[in-house]
Amino acid sequence: MKWEEKVLQCSSCTLLCRGMQASKNKNREKPEPFYRLSVTKQKSSSEIINEARNVLRTLRTQRPFTPTENQRKLFGSRSSLAPQNRPPSVFSVHASSFDLAESRPVSGVRLSPLDFKPVLVACAKDEDPSISLPKPAVDAAEVRKISSARARLFRRTSQGNVFPAKMVPPDQNEEKLDSEEPARMSNLCRSNDTCLTEQREYTPFNDESGQLICNEHSGSKLEREDVLKGTAGNFLFQLKGESDQMRKPGVGSLWPRSAGWKRRLAGLENDTRINESEEEKIFWHMKVLPILQELKSVEDKVENLCLACTKLYQALNEGDMLGKRFKRRSVLLKTLYKLVDIDSDPLCLKLAKIILSMKVDGKNLLNVCKLAFKICKNEKNDYIIQNDKLLDCLLEVLTTEDLQKNSEALLYCMGAIKFMSGNAVLLNEMVSKGAVEMLLQLMKQINNIKESDAYFSNLGHLLVQLTATLRNLADLPQARCQLICSGAVSELCVALEQRLNDKDVCTYIVRIFSKLSSYDDFCAALADCSRCYVLFLALLSKHQKQQDLVIRIIFILGNLTAENNQAREQFFKEKGSLNTLISLFQTYHELDLNAERWCHIRGREEEKQTKHPSEAEDVLIKLIRVLANLSIHPSVGAALAAAHRVVELLVTVLEYKSIDVCEELVINAATTINNLSFYKVKGSAVQDKKLHIAEMLLKLLMSNSMDGVVEAVRVFGNLSQYHEICDFIVQKKIYKFVIALLDAKNQDVCFSACGVLLNLTVDKDKRALLMEEGGIGKLVDCLRDFGPADWQLACLICKTLWNYSENITSAASCFGEDTDTLLVLLTSLLDEELVQDYSLDRDLRDYHKRYWETEFKPVAEKLLDRIQSHHSFVPAVTITAF
Repeated sequence: MKWEEKVLQCSSCTLLCRGMQASKNKNREKPEPFYRLSVTKQKSSSEIINEARNVLRTLRTQRPFTPTENQRKLFGSRSSLAPQNRPPSVFSVHASSFDLAESRPVSGVRLSPLDFKPVLVACAKDEDPSISLPKPAVDAAEVRKISSARARLFRRTSQGNVFPAKMVPPDQNEEKLDSEEPARMSNLCRSNDTCLTEQREYTPFNDESGQLICNEHSGSKLEREDVLKGTAGNFLFQLKGESDQMRKPGVGSLWPRSAGWKRRLAGLENDTRINESEEEKIFWHMKVLPILQELKSVEDKVENLCLACTKLYQALNEGDMLGKRFKRRSVLLKTLYKLVDIDSDPLCLKLAKIILSMKVDGKNLLNVCKLAFKICKNEKNDYIIQNDKLLDCLLEVLTTEDLQKNSEALLYCMGAIKFMSGNAVLLNEMVSKGAVEMLLQLMKQINNIKESDAYFSNLGHLLVQLTATLRNLADLPQARCQLICSGAVSELCVALEQRLNDKDVCTYIVRIFSKLSSYDDFCAALADCSRCYVLFLALLSKHQKQQDLVIRIIFILGNLTAENNQAREQFFKEKGSLNTLISLFQTYHELDLNAERWCHIRGREEEKQTKHPSEAEDVLIKLIRVLANLSIHPSVGAALAAAHRVVELLVTVLEYKSIDVCEELVINAATTINNLSFYKVKGSAVQDKKLHIAEMLLKLLMSNSMDGVVEAVRVFGNLSQYHEICDFIVQKKIYKFVIALLDAKNQDVCFSACGVLLNLTVDKDKRALLMEEGGIGKLVDCLRDFGPADWQLACLICKTLWNYSENITSAASCFGEDTDTLLVLLTSLLDEELVQDYSLDRDLRDYHKRYWETEFKPVAEKLLDRIQSHHSFVPAVTITAF
C-alpha cells in the first residue's frame, strides 16, 4: 500500500486526540499523527476553532442550586448544629436589658486598688492654718455652685492639669449639672486617661478661705479608684470658684462657631477647655435638650418620635457629641434606652443608630447589636434601612471592637450585616464602603485564634455569618475583583483547614469557592493554591454523605480541571485522590440505584422524567465531569483508562440509566468513555470492554436525544479502529444510521459521522457500504456545504474518499453521478484565493491557510489527480463562490 494510504489509515485512529495541530513532514517515511495531546499554554486561534470538534473534550455543567431560605435566621435550616448548641435567633430586647452603669465613659486603664487609706484632716489646728475645715452649706444655691465647681475640677484633674492656686465663686446663674454626668475625655486618642464621673451625693461645705482639703494621693489615685467602683465620693473639696481670667473673652455668652468647636476637639491648649465646656453646655441646652424633652413624651406618635430621633442624631453630629467623650452621654442614653420598649421597627432603627454612634460597650453593645439584628431580620425593613446609616455603624463595630471581649456582640452585628447582604441595594452599598476588605481583616483575626483557645468554638458561629455574607458579596463583579486582590483564597483555605469539623463553616466557604470558581481569574488563583486540593479531598472523605457539601466540592474540582493542565496533574497526584473519587462514585451510584428501584416499585418512572436530576444523580453528573476533565492530561488519562473500577462504573451508568430519565448523566458517562478510549495503554479497561460498550451505545443511537446520538457516534469513531467494532457496526447496520447523519447539516455531527466512515473504509471489504444509502453523494454535499469554512472536515471527507477509491478503475463507476460535481469542488477548493477570507482576524486567517496548505491540500490534490486520471472526460471547471 502506498505511503499516502498509510497516512489515511493512521488518521482514522488519530481523530480521537485533542490538542495542537502537528505539522506533517512529507519527506518522513512514518507519518506524524494529525493531532497531538495538549500542553499547558495559552489558547491559540487553532485551538479555539477545534475546541468544539475535539474528541477528547472537557465537560461543563450547571452550578449547584442553593434554595433561598424562607426566613432570615442566624443559622439556616440546613445547619448541622442543634438549636441548643448555637446562639438563638429569637430573643427580646427591652429597656431593662441595658446597663445604665456601662453608659458612662470608662478609663482605658484599669487601676489596681491602693494599699493605703487617704489621710484626711481631722481638725484645723493640726494642719496648716491656711486650710480650714469644711462647713455645711448655707443654702441650696451655694450647693449648686459647689457642685458645678467640683465638676470642672474633676475635668481639669482628669486632663492632668494642676489645681489653680485661687478660684473665684462660680457664676450665680449657672445651671445645675446632672449628678449622673460623666467627665468628658479631652481627646478620643487618649484612651489611657481616667474618666471621672460626677458623684450621686455631694458633701456640702462652705469655706471662705478658698483652699482645697485633700490628701496628696487621695485626689489622684484613690478617688479614681472609687469612681471606677461606682461608689459615692467621700473626698472634700473647697472651691472658691472659677477665675474670670480662665474665660475666653467674648465667648461665654455667644453661640460657638462650628470651626472653633471642632478646633477644640482637635486639641487646643488645655487652658481653653473650660471655656469650650461652656460652649458645649450652651449647645446642649439650646440644641439637644429640647429634643430630649420631645422624646420623653412617650405618649407621642411614633412618627414624631422618629422625627425627633433624626433631629437628635443631626444635632449630636453637628456638635461633635457622638462617641464616648460627650459629657452628658449617660443622660442621653437613659432617655434612648427607655424608648426601646416601644414596639416600632422604624423607631428602634433610629435608636440603634444613635446608640451605636455613642460607642457603647459591654452589655449595652451586645443589646444594641441584638436590636439591630431584630430589625434587619425582617425583610420588610430593608427599605427603611436603605435610607439610614445603620450599615455604617455596624461596619464600624466590626473594625473597632475587640474580637474576644465582644464576640457575642460581633456575632449579632455580623448577623445583621448578613441579612442586609440579601438585599441588592444594600449589597452594592457594602461593596462601595469597603466591606470586603473589612470582612477579610476580621477573618484574619479569627484565623489567628488557636484551636486550644477558649474563644475558638464561639468564633466559629461568627465565622458562619461572615462567610455567608462573603458568599452573597461574591455575586458582584467588583467584589470578586476585591476578593482576588485581597488574597481571599489563602484566608478562606486557612479557615477551611482550621474548621474541618465545623460543617456549617465548611459549607459556606465551599459555596464561595463554588460560585467564584466559575470565573477564570478566580479559578486560576484557586488552582495556584496547592493546599486547596488536600483540603477538598479531606472534606470529601470526612463528609462523604453530605450531598450539599460534596456536590459543590466536586463542582469546584470540575472547574479547576476544565482548562488547567497543571491542576489536573496536581490533583491526581495527591494521595488518595483516585480512591476518593471511586469511593464517592460507588456511594452515590448505590444511592441512585436504590432510588431507581423505589421509583420502579411505586410506578413513578413517568413522574421522575419531568423532574430535575435527583441529588444522587447530580453528584454523579459532576463527578463524571471531573473524570472526563482529568483524562485530558496524557499521563492522567492513561492511568484512568487502565483503572478498571472507573471504567466499570461508567459502563454501569450506561447499563441502568435511561437517557430519557437523566440525559446529562448518560451523555457525561459516554463522553468520559470516549476520552479514555483514545489511550492505547497496556491493560486498558476500555479495550477489554469495547464490545460491551458498543452494545450500550446502541441505546443512545436509538434515543430521541440528538446530543445522545452524536455522543454515541463519537465513541464509535474511537472504537471503530478495532476490527471487532467495525464488524459490530456492519452486523447491527449502524453504518446506515451513520450515513444518514450526514444529512444533519451540522458540522460537528458530520465530522463525527465521517470519523466512523473513515475507519470503515480502511477495511477493503467494507468500502462498498459507502455506496449504500447514497453515502458518496452525502459526503460530496458536506464537502460543498462546509468545506470552505471548515478545512478540518473537508480534509476528513477527502481522506474517506481516498480510502474508498483505492482500487479505482473508472471514476464514473467509483463515484457515479457525483464524479463531475466532485471534480469541480476539488478544483475550486484548491484555489488559494479561496483561503484568503479577510472577514476573519489575522490569526484565524493564518491558521486557515496553514491547515489548508499542510493538511487539506496534499490529500485533495492527490484525490483530484486520481479522479482525473481515471475519468475519460474532464469538464470545464467553474469556480463558484461558497
